[in-house]
Amino acid sequence: MTELGTAVWPPAPMKTERLVLRGSEARDRAAFIELFASPEVGAHIGGPRPRDELERAVPEVPGRRPGLFVIERDGAMIGMITLDRRDAGRPGHVRPDAQEAELGFMLLPEAWGRGYAGEACAAVLDWFADALPGEPVVLCTRTSHERALRLAAKLGFTEVERFEEYGAEQWFGVRLPVTPTPRMVS
Repeated sequence: MTELGTAVWPPAPMKTERLVLRGSEARDRAAFIELFASPEVGAHIGGPRPRDELERAVPEVPGRRPGLFVIERDGAMIGMITLDRRDAGRPGHVRPDAQEAELGFMLLPEAWGRGYAGEACAAVLDWFADALPGEPVVLCTRTSHERALRLAAKLGFTEVERFEEYGAEQWFGVRLPVTPTPRMVS
């Protein structure tokens, strides 16, 4: 995220039942390269990148920026979550000024199907709601990515629209901020 308002970055590591969410470190470099070189992961993000290109391009401490969380399990990186501002020039917006916070996530294939993405995304969304209350979060994924669509629904995202981008139909949804219900006094 280019702008985190008053949120402190990086936040203290967050622990869930099985995971730690934290900023990136030098020890994560090999996992970042594996993530972006993976044909299975690449199938959902426009294709894998060549490993030799990644070896040259990935810095010693990859992903060190506001809005990027490493997903760690048993001391090793298994994926990442990002919260970035959605570019105003892209299709899909819910605010007139665009620049909504957009949730993204990628996990190594060996971590798929175990509920880690849902556990990690829920924790990051809770952190975001506390850090920037009242802000909606958007998510965009290919309509063919059934697992991501199920996770979006589980996390409380609702469909806003569908459109063509990157040569495929995209699903665009929003998770509106939760507003406290006023208490009735009798």
